Amino acid sequence: MAPRAGRLDRSPSQGPARRRAWTRAALVLLVLLAALALTVLVAGGAHAAPVPPADPAAPVDPAAPDADPSVTVDINGVNGGPNSSIVVLLTITLLAVAPSLLLMMTSFTKIFVVLALTRNALGLQGVPPNQVLAGLALFLSMFIMAPVLTEVNDTALQPYLAGTATFSEAVEVGGGPLREFMLGQTREEDLALVTRAADQPNPESADAVAMTTLIPAFMLSELRSAFIIGFVIFVPFLVIDLVVSASLMSMGMMMLPPVMVSLPFKLLLFVLVDGWGLIVTALVGSYG
Repeated sequence: MAPRAGRLDRSPSQGPARRRAWTRAALVLLVLLAALALTVLVAGGAHAAPVPPADPAAPVDPAAPDADPSVTVDINGVNGGPNSSIVVLLTITLLAVAPSLLLMMTSFTKIFVVLALTRNALGLQGVPPNQVLAGLALFLSMFIMAPVLTEVNDTALQPYLAGTATFSEAVEVGGGPLREFMLGQTREEDLALVTRAADQPNPESADAVAMTTLIPAFMLSELRSAFIIGFVIFVPFLVIDLVVSASLMSMGMMMLPPVMVSLPFKLLLFVLVDGWGLIVTALVGSYG
C-alpha cells in the first residue's frame, strides 16, 4: 500500500542526532557563562586594591578613681544667691504643704469653724456653700496674719532671695514671728496637755517650747475659742426656735415644721443686727 500524502518519513537515525545537537548547545552555553563570571571577578579585583593594615594604638592607662567619691548639690547659685533649681523645688514643696500650714499655723481653722456654726445656727444647710465660707475664711486669715507674714517676708524670705542669708538662717528667722503669734493665742493648759501626752518635761520658758508641741496646742486653743463663739451665736437663734415651737403648739399646728416658720425670723434678726459684721469684728478682735 502506498503511504499517505502529507506524512513525513522518519528514519531511526534522526533521534541520536538531535540529542547530540542539544548537548553541544548546552556545553557552549556553560562555557559562555563561565567566561562571563571570570571576566567580572577579574574586573572587580582590579578596582579594589588591598588596604594595608593599620598599626594598633597604644593602650591608655585607666584614670585613677577618686579617693572618696560623692555626689554634691549646690544650694547657692551665682554671687551667693539661691540656685534656680532649689528655688523651683522649694516653691513646689511649699505649694504642696501650704494647705496644712494654713490649717495648723494660722487663724483659718477658727474662722472657718465659726462661720460653719453660724450657718448651722441659722438652720441653713447649703447656703452659703462651703466654697464661699472657705474663701471668706481665707481672706480674713490673710488680713489677720498680714503683720506676721510681712515680718517673715522682710526678715527671712527677701534676705534669702538676695543671697545675704542661707536657707537654714532664713528658716530660723522666719519661724520667730509665727512662733510668737501662736504662743500669743495658745493657752498654757493646752501646752501642758500636749506636753504630758508626749511624756516630755515641762519647758522652762516659752522659747523652749518645741514646734511639734506648739502647733497641736495652738489648734486645740483655736477650736476651743471657735466653739465658745459658736455657743454665743446659737443662743439667740435657739430662743427664736423655742418661741416659734411654743406658739405653734398653742395654736394646735403640730403638723407644721417649726423650722419653716422660724427661718424667716432668724434671717430677719441676723440682718437687723448686722450679724456678719458682728462675727467678723469678734473674730478679728479675738487676735488683738
